[in-house]
Amino acid sequence: MEDDAKLARFVELELVHEGYEVEKAADGLTGANLALGQDFDLVLLDLMLPQLSGMEVLRRIRRQKDVPVIVLTARDTVMDKVSGLDAGADDYVTKPFAIEELLARIRTALKRNEGRVSHVEQSETVLGAHGVTLNVDRREVRARDVPISLTQREFEILRALMEHKNHVLSRDQLAQLALGYDYAGTSNAVDVHVRHLRAKIDDRCGIKLISTVRGVGYVIRDN
Repeated sequence: MEDDAKLARFVELELVHEGYEVEKAADGLTGANLALGQDFDLVLLDLMLPQLSGMEVLRRIRRQKDVPVIVLTARDTVMDKVSGLDAGADDYVTKPFAIEELLARIRTALKRNEGRVSHVEQSETVLGAHGVTLNVDRREVRARDVPISLTQREFEILRALMEHKNHVLSRDQLAQLALGYDYAGTSNAVDVHVRHLRAKIDDRCGIKLISTVRGVGYVIRDN
């Protein structure tokens, strides 16, 4: 986001030459809408923008997104830099700047963000309700911290119900989500698996986990 058209064009050409895709905005309001409405890998942000200041744009971005933001500005006092960094900027580049330095800072910010994304991707997915936790990655189930041994199909039915918590799933929906086939109405396979889950979790641990909705199917509710 840069209101100086010549500088914006110069930076755009350099970034495109380096293989980046670029979207430009000449005012803060347009820039904020772009940043919040799309998923960018990085934002270059001038602080002195018309319609909406760069600082306000930065605050709005940080309320909703963790995208790396590099501030480009002629305001080079220590307090300006501290304010920008405290508001959530990842880096602060003062004008005039060498394009090589800006490109290096962009590469560093993108690499740092890749590390954050990889860490998030490596974190485990855990679903839970009523003291029961289901670790999707480890395929482990615990009820009030007691390990529960489930068959593959029991696990998949419990997973489907937890992933659709507070939504009633019919028997054929559960069959498609968890068992991998269409429920024809003649098989009681889903009912059997739910009965086994109740025996292993509800009866063993005194938990009311899976509720029956007559004539429809099953649901796990928050309360």
